Amino acid sequence: MALSSELMEVLACPKCKEGVRESGDGKYIVCDKCSLLYEIREDIPVMLIDEAEKVEDTSGY
Repeated sequence: MALSSELMEVLACPKCKEGVRESGDGKYIVCDKCSLLYEIREDIPVMLIDEAEKVEDTSGY
């Protein structure tokens, strides 16, 4: 289930404070600037830097 557009408008990366987007498969919140993936668990974004997954390239998400 996709997150609401209202929620996506207010979410920001906790590390850089920039805007984020939802991954195409709906499993992650993606910060393109930091190359971090924040998992979405049971329709709730887990926006914790310590739990984020660092990736080389976010374009595939």
